[in-house]
Amino acid sequence: MYILGISCFYHDSAACLLHNGEIIGAVQEERFTRVKHDQSFPKLSIQYLLNNSNIKISQIDFIVFYEKPIIKFDRILTTHLDFSPRGFRSFCNSMPIWIKQKLFQKKTLLLELKSFGDVDSKKLLFSEHHLSHAASSFFTSGFEKSSIITLDGVGEYTTTAIGYGDKDKIFLEEEIQFPHS
Repeated sequence: MYILGISCFYHDSAACLLHNGEIIGAVQEERFTRVKHDQSFPKLSIQYLLNNSNIKISQIDFIVFYEKPIIKFDRILTTHLDFSPRGFRSFCNSMPIWIKQKLFQKKTLLLELKSFGDVDSKKLLFSEHHLSHAASSFFTSGFEKSSIITLDGVGEYTTTAIGYGDKDKIFLEEEIQFPHS
């Protein structure tokens, strides 16, 4: 089984390719574009991973994006409403990019991926942000069991999560939500 992980549209875009649960390659887009903290779709990173592994996009079983954009948008809208009218300027600044691009990330990702060949939209999955952080640490740690804590500015709603990993599963049992961090 091949899984392609994608991070983009915020900062430090990258791609990672797994084969049967083992990382066979991971690379940041800025290594190719030389744009520090490049946020673009990691087209060159994906091309490198496919070429280096001698596979085609059609051989990828799942493509996973690192967060759930609709839930994140809900948090942003809720935050702006909670702080209105003081947050009106911030709302006006953030909404154009959401309305034009970020609400349609699935469509955008599929369009970008199309440059590599046909991709079944059912193969594109979205992971919770802190689960993505937890997985990237636990599954590469070499431990069969481990406590897990993730600390981040904010994902969809979560800023801190606590749980554990056991073999091939992760359980995030407690969390602190935005605006607390």
